[in-house]
Amino acid sequence: MPAAPAASSAPGAPLFGCEDIRLDLGGRAILHGISLEVRRGEVLGIIGPNGAGKTSLFEVLSGRLRPKSGRVLFEGRDVTGLPLHARARLGIGRTYQTPVVPDELTVGETFKATRQAYRPYLTRFDAEYGAELVGLHARDEEPTARLETMNRRKLLLACLLMRRPPLLLMDEPAAGLINSEVDEIDHLIRMLSKEMNVAIIIVEHRIELLEQIADRVMVMDAGEAIAHGSLKEILADPKVHAAYFEMADEEA
Repeated sequence: MPAAPAASSAPGAPLFGCEDIRLDLGGRAILHGISLEVRRGEVLGIIGPNGAGKTSLFEVLSGRLRPKSGRVLFEGRDVTGLPLHARARLGIGRTYQTPVVPDELTVGETFKATRQAYRPYLTRFDAEYGAELVGLHARDEEPTARLETMNRRKLLLACLLMRRPPLLLMDEPAAGLINSEVDEIDHLIRMLSKEMNVAIIIVEHRIELLEQIADRVMVMDAGEAIAHGSLKEILADPKVHAAYFEMADEEA
């Protein structure tokens, strides 16, 4: 399936994307020819029922899994063969649905470990920049194990943002958050994309959040992309209702 056309509000060549990604795990086909692209300053949302292949796609895009076929492209370069750590060094940042932090470290120690993870080493001022950007007000001496879910998300995101990545892959950043915290995530994503020109691909179940932040949405079902377009367009698509919303009603 060819990549969906980009919205006219996001001019320029794609920063990141994939072409005809196919993935097999345990002898079973998981992804069936997924293609997508995202430009600087654009937010691409991905939705779909459980088991649609969304997280598996992120595993391929971030470099944790190698696809059976297809290509992953970053700034015009084929990065399909690069592992996760190499893609991270290029500026491909990723967050996870569960915000796992190093429980044996303090907040300050976590920032220090991140600053010194690879060259060029960063300064404490870079860590302060990341913390200020996401609104993290935890003390350096506070054990990360004591942080609540929102502050864990902020800490991990601050660690990513201190290196100014041009791309973020965000896997359900609103999971486990209350409404006021979701509003914070909404504001942060808008700031990153529209003010800092970061490209963002986000897997999210909260339609109300995507309605506010997503420029385009891709719908997945059973390892395939079944719809691309604005949220308004896909909400009117009978295929999307049959695959996603009717299933959600059955599970409720």
